[in-house]
Amino acid sequence: MAQDYRTNLWTTARIAEMVEREFGVRYHRDHIGRLMHSLGWSPQKPERRTLERNETEINYWMEKDCPDFKRRLRGWAPYRLC
Repeated sequence: MAQDYRTNLWTTARIAEMVEREFGVRYHRDHIGRLMHSLGWSPQKPERRTLERNETEINYWMEKDCPDFKRRLRGWAPYRLC
């Protein structure tokens, strides 16, 4: 956002634009990815979370209610509740 983008997500295309703007050196976005990898940087995406997320309520549910749900499940089915 400091570079006037709408989000904080830094893509290789955005990095290539910033490098060209700041240093006058032009790189293809694929090459930026290779350069970053050679520096030991790995691509990462931010977790998507709602603004209304309430960590206290989630932790309470995970500790108190989730184990009850697991005990009530019967039969075989792939699931991941907690």
